[in-house]
Amino acid sequence: MTTLHERPAPAPRTPVRAASAPAIARARLDAGVRLAAGSALWLGLLLVTYWWTVGGGITDLTSWTTALTSLGRLTGLVASVLLLVQVLLMARIPALEKSFGQDQLAAQHRLVGFTSFNLMVAHVVLITWGYAAGRLLQTPATLWHLTLDYPGMLLAAAGTLALVMVVATSIRAARRRLRYESWHLLHLYAYLGAGLALPHQLWTGQQLVSSPARAVFWWGLWIAALASVLIWRVGLPLWRTSRHGLRVTHVVREAPGIVSVHVAGRGLHRMPVEAGQFLSWRFLGRRGWTRANPYSLSAAPDGRGLRITVKEAGDGSADAARLRPGTRVLVEGPYGRLSPRARTRRKVALIGAGVGVTPLRALAEGLDYAPGDAVLLQRFTDHPLFVAELQQLARDRGLRTLYLPGRRRSPDSWLGAGVGPADDLTALTWWVPDLAERDVYVCGPTPWAEAVRRTTEAAGLPPEHFHVETFSW
Repeated sequence: MTTLHERPAPAPRTPVRAASAPAIARARLDAGVRLAAGSALWLGLLLVTYWWTVGGGITDLTSWTTALTSLGRLTGLVASVLLLVQVLLMARIPALEKSFGQDQLAAQHRLVGFTSFNLMVAHVVLITWGYAAGRLLQTPATLWHLTLDYPGMLLAAAGTLALVMVVATSIRAARRRLRYESWHLLHLYAYLGAGLALPHQLWTGQQLVSSPARAVFWWGLWIAALASVLIWRVGLPLWRTSRHGLRVTHVVREAPGIVSVHVAGRGLHRMPVEAGQFLSWRFLGRRGWTRANPYSLSAAPDGRGLRITVKEAGDGSADAARLRPGTRVLVEGPYGRLSPRARTRRKVALIGAGVGVTPLRALAEGLDYAPGDAVLLQRFTDHPLFVAELQQLARDRGLRTLYLPGRRRSPDSWLGAGVGPADDLTALTWWVPDLAERDVYVCGPTPWAEAVRRTTEAAGLPPEHFHVETFSW
C-alpha cells in the first residue's frame, strides 16, 4: 500500500507494449460492430426518407395543407424507426453489449428515445393540423375525430400516453425524485407504448406496407425488436437461472450500510461472466422481487460462486442485508465492458469512488498483470472497502493501492478532501506518472467519473483507453 503523499520509485521509461493478438482481434471486432450498427441506423433513416421522397413527399411541399401532412408523414416514419431502434439498444443484444458497453448504450438509448418522442409529437401535430386544412383552431376537434374514427388510433393514443409517462420520468429532475425500482418499473411501459402503436401503423400508414420492400423492412424491424426482447430480456435470463440454480449462500457485512452477498450454483464455470461486469439481480421470495437491481461482481468469478457488494440505498439494496441462505436468485446478464475485454495495454490503473470500487476489486483479482503494473485508487468518505483483500493482492500479485479519504473537496474535483492541496492533475500524475501508458478503468457516480475523465485527458491518456461505468441512473 502506498501512502497519500508517497511517490513510487521511478521506473525506466519504456515504450508501451503492443497489444496481444487476441486483444487486437477483439478491439477490431468491437469496432466493426459499432460501425455496422451506426451504418445500419443511418441507412434505415435514409431508406424511409427515400420512400417518402418517391411517394411525393417533396412535391407535396408546394402548398400549405399538403406540406403539413407530408412533413407529418416524414416525422412519423423517422420516429417509428427510432422507436424500434431504442428498443433494440436496450434489448441486451450480446454483440451490442460487448462492443458498446452499458454506459454508451444507455446514452445512445436516451438520445434516440428523446429524439423519437419529439418527432412523434411533431407527427401528431403536423398530421392533425394538415387534416384540419391548415386551420390551427380546428386541430383539437380534428384530433378527437381521428382518434375515435380512424382504425388503430385509440390504441395509438394509449401507446402515446405510455411513452409520455416514460419520457416524463426519464427527465433528470424527475428521476432524482424516484427510487430506482419505481423508475425501472415505469420504464418498462416503453415496450407497451411501442406495441400499441403497431396496429395504427399497419392500418393507416399505407406507405409502410405499400410495396414488398417496404413490408419486408418494417416487418423485419418489428420482428427483430420483438424477438430481441423475448430472447435476450426474457428467455436467456430464465434459461440461465434454471441451468445454474443460483442461491444465496451467506451475507457478510463489509462496512456500515454495505454488505456482500455470496451466491453459488451449478456449472458456474459455463456462465460467460468476467471480472468487472454486472448483472441484474432478483432475489425471489421477498417483497419487490419482480424489480431487478444492477450490481457489479466484487470478486472475480471462480466457477464456483459469485459475489456482489451492495450499499443500502433504495428498497432493493436495503433488503440485501436481510437475505437468508437458500434464497433463490434470478439474474440477467452479464453486461458491461468494464472488463478484461476492453484492455489493450500491459499496465492498468483502477480508479473508484465509494461502492464503485466493487468491480475494480474484481478486476484487480481477475486481470493478468505483473507486479507493479496495476494500481488501484480508492476514494472513500467513511470506510475503505476490501482493505484486507487488497493487501493480500498486494502481497500475492504486486497490486499497488492508494486510499483517498474524504468527501469531494469541490464539484470540479474527484479527489477527497484528505489528500492535500495539490490539484487533481498534479496529484494523479504524482501517484501514477505513466498514466498515459495505461488502460484506465473508472467506476463511480456520473459527475465524479466525468471529473476523472477530464483529468486523465489532461494527463495525456487517449480517450479509447478510458473505460468507465457509472451507477447514477
